[in-house]
This record gives sequence, structure tokens and C-alpha cells, in this order.
Amino acid sequence: MHRNVRYNCRVIFLNRRILLIRPKMALANEANYRELRWFTPWSRSRQVEEYFLPRMLQDLTKQETVLFGDAVLATWDTCIGSEVCEELWTPHSPHVDMGLDGVEIITNASGSHHMLRKAHARVDLVTMATTKNGGIYLLANQKGCDGDRLYYDGCAMIAMNGRIFAQGSQFSLDDVEVLTATLDLEDVRSYRAEISSRNLAASRVNPYPRVKVDFALSCHDDLLESVSEPVEWKYHRPEEEISLGPACWLWDYLRRSQQAGFFLPLSGGVDSAATACLIYSMCHQICEAVARGNQEVLTDIRAIVDESSYIPQNPQELCGHVLTTCYMASENSSQETCNRAQKLAQQIGSYHIGLNIDPAVKAIVGIFSLVTGKSPLFAAHGGGRREDLALQNVQARIRMVLAYLFAQLSLWSRGTCGGLLVLGSANVDESLLGYLTKYDCSSADINPIGGISKTDLRAFVQFCMERFQLPVLQDILSAPATAELEPLADGQVSQTDEDDMGMTYSELSVYGRLRKIAKVGPYSMFCKLLNMWKDTCTPRQVADKVKQFFWKYSVNRHKMTTLTPAYHAENYSPDDNRFDLRPFLYNTRWPWQFRCIESQVLQLERKSRQDLDGPD
Repeated sequence: MHRNVRYNCRVIFLNRRILLIRPKMALANEANYRELRWFTPWSRSRQVEEYFLPRMLQDLTKQETVLFGDAVLATWDTCIGSEVCEELWTPHSPHVDMGLDGVEIITNASGSHHMLRKAHARVDLVTMATTKNGGIYLLANQKGCDGDRLYYDGCAMIAMNGRIFAQGSQFSLDDVEVLTATLDLEDVRSYRAEISSRNLAASRVNPYPRVKVDFALSCHDDLLESVSEPVEWKYHRPEEEISLGPACWLWDYLRRSQQAGFFLPLSGGVDSAATACLIYSMCHQICEAVARGNQEVLTDIRAIVDESSYIPQNPQELCGHVLTTCYMASENSSQETCNRAQKLAQQIGSYHIGLNIDPAVKAIVGIFSLVTGKSPLFAAHGGGRREDLALQNVQARIRMVLAYLFAQLSLWSRGTCGGLLVLGSANVDESLLGYLTKYDCSSADINPIGGISKTDLRAFVQFCMERFQLPVLQDILSAPATAELEPLADGQVSQTDEDDMGMTYSELSVYGRLRKIAKVGPYSMFCKLLNMWKDTCTPRQVADKVKQFFWKYSVNRHKMTTLTPAYHAENYSPDDNRFDLRPFLYNTRWPWQFRCIESQVLQLERKSRQDLDGPD
């Protein structure tokens, strides 16, 4: 707090004294971030003021005032500047002018959350910053769950003159990681001296205030020090990122919530199998961390399983402690899905429960029939659409009630302390379309796959099958995705997800990216898809698909207000809490937009007929 204004600041210390308080100049205020709600950006470039320290700090540092503002540090042998997080991502980052003013080392204390395929952007920003202007760039990034939907994935790095010299781990259970490299400042100076355009710009730049620091990063004995060599950045494939990022987030959430494990309704389909695989991946990482001697992880897992001398033997054994899976059968469930769920539980080692929900479903429907004198029927048995949907939803909601009951009491029934966190397993595409029952098993404590597309999840399950040797996953991948809420036909599944939705999962991913990332509405989406799908769809087919998507999206948008908190992994997430802030009450007919689409289709169809008829 400076002159009654609240700033987000980086404080730089040396030997118990404050050298500089550097307020953030560009605040993240889009997507997941609302920094302007809490802070004001420092807008006085290259200016500093005196800051009067609170008395409690004066007693510690023996300073009455310190410098506050946009300045750099001048040591005996170099000059050090500081960026803060978002400033690296802005069109004109501070490191540009700092580099032109002779700052040789840029440091960045960052809070950059993980998203699939995002590491490339970070590495490109840092390497390009030092390619054009020369210099050394140190990027440190947060690690761990933020207490919400984001996971900060580390990924620290050291770069010089456009090349990476040190790469930190992107996903790790270690709370702290220190990254070092030995670099030669003369390499920066010779690199810059050869860039004529940079030197012309540097001769005109306005200087930064310099804080003189009685300190040096080098010494006379450095001559024999071996310098670090450049390294090639090692990127994770998206399926590897999924196996590591959400697993680390789950671990952080579990240990900080002080619960005894997770409860997962396991359906035998891809989504719940992917969620189970994430827990199994988490168990792998815990075992590896304990084997490396990580005492913090060992202490945490002992507290979770409530055994003071516990040491995990292998991922399967640990999974039996921290994961309870449950197959909730009904008269509409097939034996195949039951078998797949049971085999997966056996292969990963989870404590597995099998139960039948039919008595509860019949009791609920029986109450309705007793009160109204009416007995709803499935469409397959002659009922209408409203009856059919209501009977499907009853089954789905009963499963949610049972999930929470077993999460609270299953450990008690086994004579063990604690409760379990209920895991959801609705993917981002289903959430976008609203292809879920409000307050069904998609309603849980947390959802590790809620920000991941079906396409990426299938690739992740394939990866787990090979990485963890789980052969049942091949059967799960080969089976059609189904909710199993409608009656079976001759003992076989008659309902599939894509038939229910009226569109494929790959189409849903395209709609999601256009709606959120490209910021398009119905008409603009129609125009873009005309070109994207021109080889496979007629204009009329494209129009019908767009209309169907926007109708279903808007009808079901209200479900996003109760969506389970999910790991944020995609930029087209429909999360209503802080990322995708949109109305949940729409005019679902979209009259103006759909009229524009229809008008354009008619014009294109007329033109197509004229082209076929040819000249008279």
C-alpha cells in the first residue's frame, strides 16, 4: 500500500535490507485473472518515489525509507532488471527498454498457470526476448494448486541470447526447485555489439533510475569456472501433460484439504477411466518422490492414510489406500461396462464397490406415481420425451446421492478414519453442450478432466495403456461412449453419446474453440465453418449443425452455474465461475442470427443452382 493505493509488488532484498520495491506495471485482467479488482498498475514508467516502511519492518531492516517504482539494480559488474509475470506477455514488455538501456539480466517472478500446449508459448517469449535484444533472462514460476481451478506448473528457465541454458521441471511434487546456470556476461556484450539496429535504438532510449548495489555476481577467480552449455528444450506431449498436470493438482488438493482419499463413480467408459488413470498417475509420482527421498511427500501421505510409519510400496498398493471406485449398476446397464470397470479397478489397485441403484430409483418414481396417479414410461416402452428424460435423470441423480453417502461413510464402514473427495468425470465438450444431468455424478467436489476435450482424453487413455501397462483400457477405448440410462435392446446398449448429442466430439471441440477463443456467435461461426468444412458439408448442412449447437448450448447454459470446479486445461472451457463469464439465460431461438444464416444459405443455394444450369 503506497499513498493509500494498493499495488502488486515484487520486493528485492539483499542481506536483510530492501533494495527496491518494484510495483507491477501490467496487470492480468482477462480469462482467469481479475487483478484490477484488487490492485492498481504502476503507470509512471522509469520513475521512483520514497516509500516509508512500516515500523515493524524498520525494526528488522534498520531502514526508514526505500525506493518504490520502476528502477533497475546496478551492481559492480552488471545491471539487473525485473519484470513481473504478465509484463512478459504484453506487446511492449519492460525488458525491451531495459535491454536497450544496458540491463544485462532480466528476472521475472511469474504466476503462469498450466494449459495444454502452453509451454511452447512461454519458451518462445523468453527466447525471442533475448534473441532480438541479447541478454540473460531468468524466469521463475509458481508451483502447485492455487486453491481453485488453476495449477501452476513450474517450468523455470534460464536463457541467454536466444538460447536456453537451463530447464526446470514442468510438473513436480517438490515444493521448491532451484535452477542454476553459469553464464559469461561478456557473451551478452559481444552479442549486443553486433546488432546495429539495437544499438541505434539504445542510443535514443530514456534511462532507468539505477539503484547502486554494493555487490558483485562475479569475482576474480571466475576465470576457471566452466560455463553452462545450451540445452534443447524437452516438451511433453499433450497426453503426458494430462498425466502429470492434473495428477499434481489432485495431490496438492488432497493434501491441503486433509481428506483421506478420493471416491470415483466408475462407469466403464473413457471419461471415468481417464479420471481413474489420473489418480493412478498421481500414485506413481508419489512413489517416485518418496523413492527419491522427498520427506515432505512422505509426511503428507502418512497423514492422509493415517499411518505414522507407512511407506508406499508401489502405485497399486497406494491406490488401494487413496482411491475407492464404485460401479453403480441399473437395469439399463450392460454386463460389458460392469466387467470393464471391475477389471480397471483390479489393474490399478483401487478399492472397488459394486452396487445396484434400481431399488432407490423405483422408490423415487413410486413416490411420484403415488402422489400423481401417473406412471412415466421410457420412450422405448411407449412414453413421451418428457417422461423419458425424467426417468434418465432420476437414475443419474440417485448416483450422485449415493456417491456422497459412500464418500462420507465407506471408510467408516471399513474402520478407517476420514472422508473422501468425490471426483466428477464430465469432459469439457459435454459441459459446453450441457450433455449432463444437473446434480448428477457430474456434480462432485472436483473434476480433474473437466477442462480436457474428449479427443485429448482418448489420447491420454491410450498413453496410460502403454505407460502403465493397463490392457483393459484397450477395451474401454474400443467401446462406444454411452450413458446407459435408456433400456437395453436385447441386452445390448441402444444409447450412444454422439447420437444423443446429435454431433461428434470432434465437432464439439471446433464449436468450443470458435465460440470462446475466436469470440464468434452463430452467424460468424457459420461463415467460418463454410470454409473449414467445404469439402465435407453443404452450406445447408453447416447451417443446421450451427443452429443445433447454439440451441443446445443456450438451452443448457444454466448448468454451467453449478458446474463442478474443474482443472483448467483448455481455453474454450465453459466454466462460469471466473473464466467464461456469460449469461445463463438466452433467447434460445436466436431469431436475428438464425435469419441471417438462413438468408445466406438461400443465396448460396441459388448461386449453386445457377452454376449447375450454366449460361443460357
